[in-house]
Amino acid sequence: MALDKNQIAKRIAKEVQDGYYVNLGIGIPTLVANYVRTDISVEFQSENGVLGMGPFPFEGEEDADIINAGKQTITTLPGASFFDSAFSFGMIRAQKVDLTILGAMEVAENGDIANWKIPGKMVKGMGGAMDLVASAENIIVAMMHVNKAGESKILKKCTLPLTGVGCVKKVVTELAVLEVTPNGFKLLERAPGVSVDEIIQATEAELIIDGEVPEMVF
Repeated sequence: MALDKNQIAKRIAKEVQDGYYVNLGIGIPTLVANYVRTDISVEFQSENGVLGMGPFPFEGEEDADIINAGKQTITTLPGASFFDSAFSFGMIRAQKVDLTILGAMEVAENGDIANWKIPGKMVKGMGGAMDLVASAENIIVAMMHVNKAGESKILKKCTLPLTGVGCVKKVVTELAVLEVTPNGFKLLERAPGVSVDEIIQATEAELIIDGEVPEMVF
């Protein structure tokens, strides 16, 4: 059974370790904060100038002045701080962020990512993604494996304008967990009830399959 967006976020939350500073991109990544273990200390950063983000607020408890980079209302944890974008991007460019979790339209087998523009559609610009992919040492992508037409978004080569080159380390989709290796995508885990053959059929890139592929555990 393919995962929903919350389950993708829940699986990625397992990658977050104690003491990490983590940047959450727009979309599925913002859900990760809801699923991080309560017995570890993690600081979530948003490039609009927030450090110490908490889970999304309950309905009726939103504060319109406290938002993330995607303009969604958020909560903050005790000790949270607010600062300007120059300070925020200084933190990112100085590689003070341990883990960056981004959404994507396409990811290529060499770690290229396209997540900011579809030709012919109006966009405001690349935004903070440009700095994040250029500076981050550890990037995990949360995305759907196929588009609405059923076409693979896990590719040999990206077709959309690139955001970053050779920067993605791991991809989590509704079907699988994939690791970017020097030889291409390695299939690490499969969604519960999803077969390896189904993942192969949904993937344009070649997959490295080394022995039995376990199901994801949340």
